[in-house]
Amino acid sequence: MSRPPDSSAETPSAAGAGVAAPEAGSWRSLARLVRLPNLLIMGLCMLLVRACLLLPGAPWQQVLTPGFGAMVLAALCIGAAGYVINDYYDVKIDAINRPGKLVVGRVVNRRHAMLAHLVLSGVGVGVSGMLSPLLGLVNLGSAVLLWGYSVRFKRVALVGNLSIATLTAALVLLPELQMRTGHQAVWGYALAAFLLTVVREIVKDVEDMRGDAQHDCRTLPIVWGVPRTKWVAGFFLACLLLLVAGAVYRLVLEHRWLPASWLLVAVLGPLVVLGHRLRRADRRKHFARLSAWCKWVMLAGVLSMLWL
Repeated sequence: MSRPPDSSAETPSAAGAGVAAPEAGSWRSLARLVRLPNLLIMGLCMLLVRACLLLPGAPWQQVLTPGFGAMVLAALCIGAAGYVINDYYDVKIDAINRPGKLVVGRVVNRRHAMLAHLVLSGVGVGVSGMLSPLLGLVNLGSAVLLWGYSVRFKRVALVGNLSIATLTAALVLLPELQMRTGHQAVWGYALAAFLLTVVREIVKDVEDMRGDAQHDCRTLPIVWGVPRTKWVAGFFLACLLLLVAGAVYRLVLEHRWLPASWLLVAVLGPLVVLGHRLRRADRRKHFARLSAWCKWVMLAGVLSMLWL
């Protein structure tokens, strides 16, 4: 789909006067629109990268500087804008895949959603640009890529998956791009985030096949079929397993037992289970559970920074 859905995609409550009817759970719906839990995890990830990897042992006054806070705000604005514009263009598809979670066109008017996207993107790019030209360029590129993903890339096999994975890796790197410490561990975490995000995005494509197929999307499971798509996801998962196993081995050699144990039990083990369940998955509910499992593994990976 290369353009926004026409006005027929709006529900009766959003049509006519151009104002969506209020609902009892409006605030909860707005939080769901910007994926508030995801934004909180994004903020936590950037905080832990700065506090545990880049400034280990530094006082909180040095960690929580105004410049860092502004960078986090800018990144979260870009992320929220991406979620809003994605829902804006996916009204018809989400009405099939997730009818109970539809926000744009039901709680939030589509024109208001577009305005919110533009404001959030503008704030994110503007604030980061004032911090440094590099951060401004990265966030501008992220905003443009998120727009392209929502309009076109997510409907092209593997292109959308790699786009979101790249954005996730960039988020992990933002604190390093701001400080320029040259810390190699940050790049390892960015690569791990990239690989796990590719796996999760492919799994989500399988979960959403029904709605995607009805709107001419050419995602990986639609083009290649589910069995071969599972092999592609398995390839990226195997790469991630090797990366984490290598990290555990290195930590053991350095006698750093606590972080090694955490990675082994909370990350590597669940990844093995994920691979086993991926091989056996054949129903939509199975892939929905795998997607949620990926999120928990990602959170465990983020928390592993506490032990480094």
